Amino acid sequence: MIDHVILTVSDFKRSVAFYAKALKPLGITTFIDYEGKDGHPDLKGFGDGKRHFFWLKEGKPDPQAVHVGFVAKDHFEVDAFYKAAQAAGGKSKKSPQARLEYYPGYYAAWVLDPDGHDIEVVNKS
Repeated sequence: MIDHVILTVSDFKRSVAFYAKALKPLGITTFIDYEGKDGHPDLKGFGDGKRHFFWLKEGKPDPQAVHVGFVAKDHFEVDAFYKAAQAAGGKSKKSPQARLEYYPGYYAAWVLDPDGHDIEVVNKS
């Protein structure tokens, strides 16, 4: 199980605004600021009210090296994320639909965030 992901972004404020809007349909609505010390960077954490597991830091991103997949409770959450991400400035990579090439019950959408990171939201039923 993955505990957390830290994504490097080129424009911290722009990316915080993007993810705050895009992740809201998934119930990821709590935020925390971590003030970096002793060489550790400043971070913005996103969570579900129980824990913070998705973090942003400012720097030089390498979108080709990262793929993040978030879990959706159902197809409606996948669709809502896709719409919210596009409204927040993300670009469509693959629209929401069944992805039977992976296995039966796989329903997902992909967007590219403002830095071009490949972000997937998937419901596996």
